[in-house]
Amino acid sequence: MDIASLVGFLLGIGIITAAIATGGDLMLFVNVPSLLIVLGGTFGVSLMRVSLSDFLRSFAILGKAFMNKKVNPADLIDEGVRLADVARKNGLLALEGEEISHPFLQKGISLCVDGHDPAFVKKMLQQEIDLMVSRNEVGQDMWKGVGDLAPAMGMIGTLVGLVQMLANMSDPASIGPAMAVALLTTLYGAIVANCFALPMVDKLASVLVYEKANKELILDTISGIQEGMNPKVLEALLHSYISEKKRQTDAGES
Repeated sequence: MDIASLVGFLLGIGIITAAIATGGDLMLFVNVPSLLIVLGGTFGVSLMRVSLSDFLRSFAILGKAFMNKKVNPADLIDEGVRLADVARKNGLLALEGEEISHPFLQKGISLCVDGHDPAFVKKMLQQEIDLMVSRNEVGQDMWKGVGDLAPAMGMIGTLVGLVQMLANMSDPASIGPAMAVALLTTLYGAIVANCFALPMVDKLASVLVYEKANKELILDTISGIQEGMNPKVLEALLHSYISEKKRQTDAGES
């Protein structure tokens, strides 16, 4: 689980809630019509912008912002070098019984063991990477749309509340509730956009960059193994996936 996403979200909402609670009755800020306008309107209009399958898939992609499991590229390099050493000494078929931690690496090794041409293996793995990027970018666009639409729906709710208020100026008792709808929709829209949707888009982009880099590392590992590359040479090649600062830290520790 990505603790930063969960803690950040709870902290943001918690601080706003605590600030409201210290200033008066918290229930004054709960208005069902305003919630319907902002949440219902935002997701309804978002559904108009994408296909139903992309809309539903975007919720699964959103889960990556909270449930992504970061794999250390240094661990992938160590595992790839070990597999390259086994393949160089005993042949590609010897990899069949090896324990492999990453599903994408397992898939690449299976293709190698099955005797597929290196060009075909590279094309197939690259295609999977490209499709993963495409699916995630569609999900990011969907949530970016939510971030853009929520304040707009809040503005629409404000106009609805103002019209209701102006239409009932003769009834002072109705002015307060109408004004509440007007102001709370703007507040809800700002919270949905700035405390949830837009930060999630940034987190998903960060997760995608990390996941794509690891899969490209694995792709180079598989290519190196199929080419019969010396494990030491392969290790040096794969170290380009680790930041210069991290490499200097590891060198200092060793």
